[in-house]
Amino acid sequence: MDKTRLGIGVVVAVLVVQTLASLVWSADSTLTGVALAFNAVATVSTWLLARRGGRAAWVVAGWCAGFFGWHVVGLGELAGWWTTGLDAAFLVAASYQLSIVYQAVLATAAGFAVHLLLPRQDQASAT
Repeated sequence: MDKTRLGIGVVVAVLVVQTLASLVWSADSTLTGVALAFNAVATVSTWLLARRGGRAAWVVAGWCAGFFGWHVVGLGELAGWWTTGLDAAFLVAASYQLSIVYQAVLATAAGFAVHLLLPRQDQASAT
């Protein structure tokens, strides 16, 4: 499996988990709506990448970088590293421990997807 296909799989997994978490555990309907809208646009971008390839990888990598940033902010908020006032937005099922694990796993997955999807130049062999 090439890096792009693996990256698409990771993005799809992140989108599914985020969507389910938004639908099941969100405390605020406005936040749920915003999350679902972002996930829908990222899903379309991912579908276009899977279908057409090419420059769409930059768009999907950008979405994943945004998701990475969001989950890192959530992890930092829940860990007490900084205060954003959005702690209710980052709680999953009103469980602090589950929320920490959720934010850490999704931040890692989104960061890994960025790593897989960013285009790279072919390395010239040294031999």
